[in-house]
Amino acid sequence: MGSKRVSGKAGKRVSTGGQRPSQESQSQSSLLRENPLSGMVPRFEIPGWSERYGVVAGITGRGSEPGRGFDLGLWSSEPVGDVMSRWLTFRREMANFPAVVLGNQVHGVEVMSVDGGRGWIQMEGIDGWITTQPGILLTVTIADCVPVYLLAPARGVALLHAGWRGTAGGILGVGVDRLLAETGCPVKEIVMHCGVGICGECYEVGSEVVLGCGAAADGPGPWHIDLREQLMKQARVLGLDHVTNSAWCSAHDRRRFYSHRASGGTDGRMVAYVGMPMEPAGHRVLSQ
Repeated sequence: MGSKRVSGKAGKRVSTGGQRPSQESQSQSSLLRENPLSGMVPRFEIPGWSERYGVVAGITGRGSEPGRGFDLGLWSSEPVGDVMSRWLTFRREMANFPAVVLGNQVHGVEVMSVDGGRGWIQMEGIDGWITTQPGILLTVTIADCVPVYLLAPARGVALLHAGWRGTAGGILGVGVDRLLAETGCPVKEIVMHCGVGICGECYEVGSEVVLGCGAAADGPGPWHIDLREQLMKQARVLGLDHVTNSAWCSAHDRRRFYSHRASGGTDGRMVAYVGMPMEPAGHRVLSQ
């Protein structure tokens, strides 16, 4: 596991660490349902983050376009022009971010810090991003894996792509350690949200997944595991008090989101995003 920095150079690797959870930290975990927003891009944002912290954080949705919908998957059989047209629409709606960071996630635990830049910042093999600079929008592509949003209030943000391998490998610990080192924020002030992903009821897996994530594979199987539940347990061990979990399931709610598992591997991709805008941007929340 490790971490890097980009503003032209790579940084050193970091290790995970943590402490035992407290009853108080466990009691503060709760469900949040990302709110649908108006605009050209179908997207859902974490309630309260913009108003409370001045941070833009959410995920795109399927939308109402015919065919594939608002598919932002860069590595698919979709015509490149169609995909890039959607990305440009997404970029225009994020006008307070001169830079957008993206890459091809590989289900690893590499985390990279981004200090600056403009336009597209494209890196390969990275499953997590951190920035302390306004105007840099961090993104990961999602279609069942869990986007993990981390916030050091008024100091920095991070975004992690957590499938079962990343969850088992400790990407959350890597991301938290790096964010603490970058910002000097006390661990008790870190805010975490486990975003739109597949729920345990819909995620049927083999014993290697269950055991890899530290759970018991009792009985003959098949087994089910909730990655967000596992990530929230890890967060408490790391000492995080402010932890929330999305109420959406990418499979159950496939009318709104993409699901690799529910589609048999044929679905598109959403983009999870987080960043500190150059200037605050207001959004009108739609009724659900």
